[in-house]
Amino acid sequence: MKRPLCPVVMESPPASPWPSIAPFLLEHAHIRTPNRASKARALSTCYKCFSSANTTLSTSSSCHKRTTLSIMAKAVILGRSSSVPRSNEDLRIILSAVVGIMLGYLFGISFPTVNITKLHFPSSIISYIEDRNSGITTQTLLNHAWTSAASHKKNNSVSNLDEILKIYVPTNPKGAERLPPGIVVSETDLYLRILWGEPSEDLTSQPRYLVSFTVGYSQKANIDAAIKKFSENFTIMLFHYDGRTTEWDEFEWSKRAIHVSVRKQTKWWYAKRFLHPDIVARYDYIFIWDEDLGVNHFNAEAYIELVRKHGLEISQPGLEPDKGLTWEMTKRRGYSEVHKVTEERPGWCTDPHLPPCAAFVEIMATVFSRDAWRCVWHMIQNDLVHGWGLDFALRKCV
Repeated sequence: MKRPLCPVVMESPPASPWPSIAPFLLEHAHIRTPNRASKARALSTCYKCFSSANTTLSTSSSCHKRTTLSIMAKAVILGRSSSVPRSNEDLRIILSAVVGIMLGYLFGISFPTVNITKLHFPSSIISYIEDRNSGITTQTLLNHAWTSAASHKKNNSVSNLDEILKIYVPTNPKGAERLPPGIVVSETDLYLRILWGEPSEDLTSQPRYLVSFTVGYSQKANIDAAIKKFSENFTIMLFHYDGRTTEWDEFEWSKRAIHVSVRKQTKWWYAKRFLHPDIVARYDYIFIWDEDLGVNHFNAEAYIELVRKHGLEISQPGLEPDKGLTWEMTKRRGYSEVHKVTEERPGWCTDPHLPPCAAFVEIMATVFSRDAWRCVWHMIQNDLVHGWGLDFALRKCV
């Protein structure tokens, strides 16, 4: 009959010759006894075994030497096998935790902060995510997303689909990618509109050209004479640097002109801010002129015909030779309709194919085609005041 090992909990044993071995065996014994009586029997048996094993090792009593040594060997093996794996398991847990923390930190700093409201989730999912105390798992979130998408497809509701499907048209102008292409209007005009009436009466005419003057009221006579040279096929725009606008109402044409008043600025400051290429895109040609030009011999419609005939992108009318000139290129030549090259004074031209001997117009009375003005507008710097030197750079836009 096999004798049971000692249970984990027991009463204080009687004095034994092996006081250090008994507790060791008791600590690592895992055989359970069925009840209290059997537990008591096991206690007495164990102590008898310990006592007899010390005194009668060579006898054939029930507690034989082999039994004692076997118990001791098993106890030692149990002790070692249970302590070593436990320490290894603890070490693995610690290392896993450290590695997990490091990886989480690295992933966290590698990606920018994501605003969850920017993602195209249904609003119901976002409400779940924003609830910090909800404790929803990833699987629950995915299940909810699947259910929500299925319900959207089944209901075919326009308002619900708008939460998921977003319009994005990359060919639209910058900032308008979310709009349907059919309603995008990227350009405008300076046509004056009526406040009331039928839409058919809104625009009685649509001018094809724009002429602008930077003016002060002291030059009203000269401006009046100049504007009378332009037909109703021209939109008239006045930039007032002296702040006086209402005084111009004495002229009939002033009622259909566009007046912009900002004190003490130059025409290139106005042109940069009020003649954006998308605003003047309806006009074939844009005239940007000074206020002190004599126009006695000028005909606007005839000039447009010459510009179209010779395909001029940037041009200006010729000046009378007896009125004092700075550049030979700007002098009118009666024997030709246009000229594109000239001979300047010695030392003024470093290259006969570059300004001011070629590809040059002066900025006092410049006329731009629609495409050329789009380029020049982007070239004009915001701090440009008088525009000196700009006429040498205009050729880059032709």
